Amino acid sequence: MYFPRHWPRPDRSAFGARSDEGFEEAARQLGEFLAGDRSAFDLPLTVRASEFDRRVWELVAGVPYGETTTYGELARSLGAGTEPRDVGAAVGRNPLCIIIPCHRVVGATGKLTGYAGGLDRNRALLEIEHAGALLW
Repeated sequence: MYFPRHWPRPDRSAFGARSDEGFEEAARQLGEFLAGDRSAFDLPLTVRASEFDRRVWELVAGVPYGETTTYGELARSLGAGTEPRDVGAAVGRNPLCIIIPCHRVVGATGKLTGYAGGLDRNRALLEIEHAGALLW
């Protein structure tokens, strides 16, 4: 799930043929989330990625609704030698924005530092979740 002007840009050759069928449940759940009526997604997910990226995304998926974490906190959870910038790169490669809630990852000071969909979308998603007093 990508935003217009998403960075990094996805490899469209990996998408397969365009189909509007089979996404009804995902669209319904996304609509509920954006309306503030859903705090978690219940969708079958298969994501192809490196082991490191999958580990980061699993940690991101574990950040509770309405809360945030930092790239540094995620790096510490992954163990010695893991740098926050490497975590940030993995977060940026998340192919399922919102569903894997990378909008809940902020900079060390609590400020929004970057988001594939742009900082305005990042802020809006956190506001939907009433994520609290971040220093935007």
